[in-house]
Amino acid sequence: MLTVVKCGGAALAAAPFELGRYVEPGGAAVVIHGAGQRISAALEAAGLGSTFVGGRRVTKAEALPAIRSAFQAENEALCRQIGPAAAGLMGDELGLEAERIPELGEAGMLQPHVPPRLRELLDEGRVPVIAPLARGPLNVNADDAAAVLAVALPAGRLVFVSDVPGVLVDGVVAPLLSEAEIERLGPALSGGIVPKLQAALLAARAGVQVAVGETAVVA
Repeated sequence: MLTVVKCGGAALAAAPFELGRYVEPGGAAVVIHGAGQRISAALEAAGLGSTFVGGRRVTKAEALPAIRSAFQAENEALCRQIGPAAAGLMGDELGLEAERIPELGEAGMLQPHVPPRLRELLDEGRVPVIAPLARGPLNVNADDAAAVLAVALPAGRLVFVSDVPGVLVDGVVAPLLSEAEIERLGPALSGGIVPKLQAALLAARAGVQVAVGETAVVA
């Protein structure tokens, strides 16, 4: 089974990444990573700051070089942890395509296109490790990127790895959330969990098995 693993920047900062925890023995994997903490720190140092809309970062054109550098550093660190099978990739250089989201500036929603090089790497038994930039360049939310690629490839499973064990409901990790339950929780949700659950549902509706930490998400 092919598994897409989305690894958040906060998770990488909190503990070493162990791919084998999320992929069945002998299974193939694609890893999409964020770099939220690195990006925020780099933008703050550059005097640009960070603004979010619905949990997604607003990207100014002048911020793109700092964002690319942060992604590059995160990508290299993650590849070292995965080992020699890892193939580090900047998404725009790989050929990812996105549709620009005007209210988010130089950012977009990934399109369901699988670049030939990505399939070649999987056929070679490599583990593509992708920073979520698309041609333009456009910054892409890593949760959205992971879900769209999971559907496009298609993958059998999508796992979101973060610095929390799962989706917390009343302070307790929910073992399973349906689309209806997520809709009911809507007013109580804010920040990064919003795009994460939206992405999880996008993949679940397409038949992908989805887990947000220890929380299974079903359509």
